[in-house]
Amino acid sequence: MLPAVLVSLVVVFFAELGDKSQLIAMTYSLRHRWWVVLSGVGIAAMLVHGLSVAIGHFLGLTLPQRPIAFAAAIAFLLFAVWTWREGRDDGDSDEEPRIAEPRFVVVAIVSSFVLAELGDKTMLATVALASDRNWLGVWIGATIGMVIADGVAIAVGALLHKRLPERFLHALASVLFLLFGLFLLFDGALGMRWVALGVTGATALTALVIAVVVWRRHRRNLSPVRDRTDTCRSATGY
Repeated sequence: MLPAVLVSLVVVFFAELGDKSQLIAMTYSLRHRWWVVLSGVGIAAMLVHGLSVAIGHFLGLTLPQRPIAFAAAIAFLLFAVWTWREGRDDGDSDEEPRIAEPRFVVVAIVSSFVLAELGDKTMLATVALASDRNWLGVWIGATIGMVIADGVAIAVGALLHKRLPERFLHALASVLFLLFGLFLLFDGALGMRWVALGVTGATALTALVIAVVVWRRHRRNLSPVRDRTDTCRSATGY
C-alpha cells in the first residue's frame, strides 16, 4: 500500500503542475478565502480519484469525454457570468469591499473541479495506476498529490488577493473562467483545437486591451485630483 501511495502522490503532483486545475484553484482563491477553496479541492480530489480507482481497478471502463467537456464548458461560462455580476454588485455598493462567501461556493468549487478533471490526464494516470497497484493506496496518494499541487496555486491566489483591488480580482477571475469555458467548449466538446486556441487567444487579447484602456482612463481621471492636491499643499506649505 505504501509504494502505491508514494507513486500516486508523485505522479499526480507532477501531472497537476501547470494543469488547468491549478489555474482554476488560483482563480477561485482570488475571490474566496483560501481554506474554502482548499476544502473544495480536497473534496473534489477524493471524488475524482475515487472514481478513477473504481474505473481502473474494479470496472475497467472509459468515460465519454465530449459530453463531460461540454458540461464543464457550460459550467465555467456560468461561473464567469456569476463572478462578473458579483463584482458589479460590490462595485455599486458604497460600503467597504468585503470578501463574499456565497452559500454554495464549496459546491461550485467541487462541481467545477470534478467536471474539469473527468477525462483529464491526471484522472487517466490514476486509472492506470489503480489497474495494477493497491487501489486504496492509489486513492490516498492521488488525492494528497492533487491537494498539494493545487494548494501551491491557492497560495499564489491568496497572495494576489491581499495585494490587488477587489474589483480587479473580480474581473480577472471572470475572464479566466470565460477562457476556461471557451477552451473546453471548442477543444474538449467540439474537438476543434486550433479554433479553441484562436478563440481563447483573441478573447484574452481583447480583455487585455480593455484592461489597458480602463487603466489609462482611470489614471487620466486621477490626474486632475492629484494636481489640485499638489496645488493645495504648495499654497499651505504642508
